[in-house]
Amino acid sequence: MYNRPRIIPVLLIDDRDLIKTKQFGERTYLGDPVNAVKIFNIKGVDELSILDIGATKNHKEPDFELLADIASEAFMPLSYGGGITNIDQIRKLLAIGYEKVVLNTALIDNPDLIRQAAELVGSQSVVASIDAKKTSTGYEAFVEDGTRKTGMTPANLARKALELGAGEIIINSMDNDGMMQGYDIDLVKEIADTVDIPVTAIGGAGGIQDLKKVLIEGHAHAAAGGSMFVFYGRLRAVLITAPREEELVGKGIYDKL
Repeated sequence: MYNRPRIIPVLLIDDRDLIKTKQFGERTYLGDPVNAVKIFNIKGVDELSILDIGATKNHKEPDFELLADIASEAFMPLSYGGGITNIDQIRKLLAIGYEKVVLNTALIDNPDLIRQAAELVGSQSVVASIDAKKTSTGYEAFVEDGTRKTGMTPANLARKALELGAGEIIINSMDNDGMMQGYDIDLVKEIADTVDIPVTAIGGAGGIQDLKKVLIEGHAHAAAGGSMFVFYGRLRAVLITAPREEELVGKGIYDKL
């Protein structure tokens, strides 16, 4: 019998397109997000996160039509973040099949929404997403797809999210995003050691060994990734894929705890 940390592909959408970013800047168009979900079904992925990175900064609400199409095709639990500004949107997301909501900018601009969401659906369905960048003095948290400084450290924002009722934290390294050279272990460990709720690491995964390292050395409870699930090889050919169960077992991923 082995322990089984969560391994989570993250799909970024913007204006209905599936894309992948590099350090929150350079973008690669990948195709139709619904088709990607169909492939992940075949691959047996057991959790999927959908993030609309353009919604909040463009003052748009979630694209419920597209999200309903995605949910109708998905055989795995789904989380969604992007453009969520009120409790009615959260109700609608849950109604069309999403198990968790991911909140980022609301941590700064509308913290009461996290409280309301936790009261409505329970803390286990409320995920606080923190985007962090290295500075000369440490790390700073950003919102609005990394375009706006908060003046807060990621650790302080994580504590705030916990106090507001979030049941999970996603910590994303803006510097490592899309680089496929490993997670920022120090950043992840700082957050995981700061709060007593599950922490999911994202930003930098390039292979199974990176997943293992962040789970063991970074103390993460789950490892998420984008590029390693949509690119193949050094030329970054587009290929929607996921590690097979036997690969994860063979690399000792499930021996973490």
